[in-house]
Amino acid sequence: MTRAISTVHCDADAASSSLTGSALKSVRSVVAAPENEMKRWRRIFETNAKVVIDGEKYLDPDSFVNAIAPKSDSTKIGRAQFAILFRVADSSKRGLVSWNDFTVFETLLKRPDADYWIAFQYFDVDSSGTITFDEFKNVFLANVGPSAIPFDFDCDWVKLYLGRKNGTHVLGYNEFTQLMKGLQGERLRQAFKYLDKDQDGFIRPEEFKQIILEIAGHKLSDAVIERLPTLCTLTPSGRISYSEVVAFQNVIREMDMVERILREATAKSKDGRIDQSDFLNHSAAISRYALFTPMEASIIFHFAGRGSREKRLALLDFAQLLDPQWRAPHDVLEANEVRPKASLLQGVLKSAYGFVQGGIAGALGATIVYPIDMGKMQNQRSTVVGQMLYKNSIDCAQKIFRNEGLMGFYRGLGPQLIGVAPEKAIKLTVNDLVRGRAMDPETGRIKLGWELMAGGMAGGCQVIFTNPLEIVKIRLQIQGEAAKLEGAVKHGAAHIVRQLGVLGLYKGASACLLRDIPFSAIYFTAYSHLKKDVFHEGYNGKQLSFLETLGAAGIAGMPAAYLTTPADVVKTRLQVEARQGQTHYKGLTDAFVKINKEEGFKALFKGGPARVLRSSPQFGFTLLAYEYLQKYPWQANKPEVKTALTTPKRDEMSQIRARNALKILLDVHGDFGRRAANFSHPLVKQAPPTASPSKSA
Repeated sequence: MTRAISTVHCDADAASSSLTGSALKSVRSVVAAPENEMKRWRRIFETNAKVVIDGEKYLDPDSFVNAIAPKSDSTKIGRAQFAILFRVADSSKRGLVSWNDFTVFETLLKRPDADYWIAFQYFDVDSSGTITFDEFKNVFLANVGPSAIPFDFDCDWVKLYLGRKNGTHVLGYNEFTQLMKGLQGERLRQAFKYLDKDQDGFIRPEEFKQIILEIAGHKLSDAVIERLPTLCTLTPSGRISYSEVVAFQNVIREMDMVERILREATAKSKDGRIDQSDFLNHSAAISRYALFTPMEASIIFHFAGRGSREKRLALLDFAQLLDPQWRAPHDVLEANEVRPKASLLQGVLKSAYGFVQGGIAGALGATIVYPIDMGKMQNQRSTVVGQMLYKNSIDCAQKIFRNEGLMGFYRGLGPQLIGVAPEKAIKLTVNDLVRGRAMDPETGRIKLGWELMAGGMAGGCQVIFTNPLEIVKIRLQIQGEAAKLEGAVKHGAAHIVRQLGVLGLYKGASACLLRDIPFSAIYFTAYSHLKKDVFHEGYNGKQLSFLETLGAAGIAGMPAAYLTTPADVVKTRLQVEARQGQTHYKGLTDAFVKINKEEGFKALFKGGPARVLRSSPQFGFTLLAYEYLQKYPWQANKPEVKTALTTPKRDEMSQIRARNALKILLDVHGDFGRRAANFSHPLVKQAPPTASPSKSA
């Protein structure tokens, strides 16, 4: 176990590998570990250790697996297979791991090369620091079983690494790492030659499946394994050539790069789909040399397209190839049939919660920016002929504060908050509904026309709530100054509603539609593309941060707000109760004409900057709140491809390295370690008998 500290090479002198020196190095490694690390290791050990002998706790194989196996794993390696590592941790070979053994093993896992180091220790049975030819051969045969495809240890390839020279040639650690890296390729070559009885360069589909299951079954999903024999359909012969077997093995070996290319290529594609040419072009663009041959690309698209290589594929189509734990959707549904179906009440509550989300989000955004909205509206008001009420937005804010004080900026907020809940709820709900209907379920993409349509429909639907809300809010806002300057009596929202009547509440609705439809169409489309194209949401599983979401929502509101300012100015003029000396407007067209004639074209953009300052943060905070509220308690499970590349690294690096060490051993054979667990070890010196262990209470 002391080899966790230093590497022992073939030419090292005996003193460096002595028992005393090894023990001192082990103690030094434990003492040097940080205190918080030791506490964590102690907590893990105490939690899982169940065997007690003479007052000392020990880990048996099962509890050892519980202590070192990753809690969440996107690979196909089962927790039981982590028992292979027990033999490495059990330095005394007594079938139990002590606290000292555990700390040394955890220290070993801190090595950057821990995966290869553990594999080396597994083969170094006599703990000499080197691996002899017999050790390598015996450990190999003890783990693969008699039914495995034979491996010729007398081949030239093995002799280059581990050939006998006067019976003394042994394998050092560095040589071992290179041997293990190339072992799978040599096993594949020998297996193909062994199964190619006719020596014609072809094997049968079931023989190809046998080879892949032995050397790479743990890297493939069940769906791909079932389709392995279909590789023969790539050629007219109905059989599989050696070049195809090698190409398939290269794809598996470079699966991380395959995934990166697929994610980047589909993200840049306009429709979220790619074909074989797109894959090869992107592969060539991001690498110095060609990474994949046309045959390898054909194999990738063959298994992703389930035999159909002509159609363009989405990232979701490649999930069964990228994710070893992938299961067909109908299998997942069958597995979940035992779950109780959502009741009608749950459906109603979920829908109601969606409206509440919009209400809360909208109320938050409206409250934050209401003072800006107050100044914007006052600045857009109709002017008395020959008199300018406000020079600009700053002058407007100063006069509101002077005439009404701080509370003047929040006059009319009550009706705004009452109306904003259904307004935002219907706006956000309609946009999500239309986008969901128009979205490609596999790529998550939606055409630009449908994006604009979804936003426009959302904006149009909200007017049923927006127009009455706006006209009451505007009249409440302007009466504060009128009461101060003219001595007019202030009236509440109820009085204004009674005065206007039902039809009066929709005065200026045409201008409201002219403003809200293009605003929402521009806003939601810009927001979606900012998240995806600028902040790269979803790229390699990326989730936007708080500031990125707020930034995307805020920036999207700027062009949407300013470009629709003319419609907002006209709407305000139509909804304001004109007083003596002010211009009266008959309708939408009349308002546009008179404003342009009397005040000039620039007047149509009055309050534009204030509108941007209001709409940008308002919708920024509204969408931010909406995005976070959507996560709880009913978060929609969008179809996505989850792999080690995108899964958050919740496990410790030591657990990840332990898993990687298993991958190296499993590359030798898919059943590596399982047979050896029941093998009466002639390779391991038996420990002297000890007191029979007892389970702790």
